[in-house]
Amino acid sequence: MEHADWLALVDEEVLAPERPICDAHHHLWDARPGMQRYLLDELLDDVQSGHRVESTVFVDCMAMYREKGPKALAPVGETEFAQGVAAMTASGGYGPIRACAAIVSHADLSLGDGARPVLEAHLAASPNRFRGIRHASGYDPSAEVGNSHTHPPQGLLLDPTFREGFRHLSELRLSFDAWHYHPQIPELADLAHAFPDVTIVLDHFGGPLGVGPYAGKRDEVFDVWRRGMTELAACPNAVVKIGGLQMPLNGFGWHERERPPDSVELARAIRPYTLETIELFGPDRCMFESNFPVDKISCSYRVLWNAFKRVAADFSEREKQQLFHDTAARVYTLDEA
Repeated sequence: MEHADWLALVDEEVLAPERPICDAHHHLWDARPGMQRYLLDELLDDVQSGHRVESTVFVDCMAMYREKGPKALAPVGETEFAQGVAAMTASGGYGPIRACAAIVSHADLSLGDGARPVLEAHLAASPNRFRGIRHASGYDPSAEVGNSHTHPPQGLLLDPTFREGFRHLSELRLSFDAWHYHPQIPELADLAHAFPDVTIVLDHFGGPLGVGPYAGKRDEVFDVWRRGMTELAACPNAVVKIGGLQMPLNGFGWHERERPPDSVELARAIRPYTLETIELFGPDRCMFESNFPVDKISCSYRVLWNAFKRVAADFSEREKQQLFHDTAARVYTLDEA
């Protein structure tokens, strides 16, 4: 069965279709080994499937890197690409959606001071939408987990040379998206304490693992994750993206079933992480994200946002506005795009 046909086995009416949404995290890429094409047409098919998605944040995924020139500057091609997509939707020719209203790309901060020219090149490529970088640091000794696409060493966030590069984010008023696994959250908290003037955005709940040595240990993982998140929440410059739990590494196994989960089942699974995170950080430091097309392996865009709306049902209207739109818009300064 084609994946699109599998996703279509579960269809739902859109809950609260009037609610404005800023999708705080998605990717775009052309077809590559093991990954289907996901460019503007595919994104529009998802964001226009019923929910009121007004804007999106594009996040680093090694798309359209430059083929020629210095290797350190290759990621600037991704910003150039995302800037072009943003310009397409800013024309109004694709409806009210403003895709890639903020752009988060990559720069190798382990270059130390050598990261500065890369950051400046990103800013030159997108002076109105480039907001920061993501340097994924996901590392685990288990081969069953696998490490981030940047091939980070253990303890990258604590490395002095990495922090030399990180310092330039502060000087250029840029943010940092962090993607790693739940045992590494204390390392991010240490980084956040060291650079209190840099906005640090933790992606995907901090990556609670459920495969390899973590399989079948969900309660134990949750306890370790919660302790790390409590430590990070003490850093006022840290905010969290709520989403990204539909990946295979989270261990729920939805992608292996004969039928995808509906929003009730998804909400039940993500509720403990969501409510704990919002309790620790507050709605003004939390934002919902789709992580599409990565999380599309487990569910459709409509079902995912219905699940978010179910989990947030008991929050006040103001809190819902922050979670679904305002926190992302403020953190990524979408009013300046």
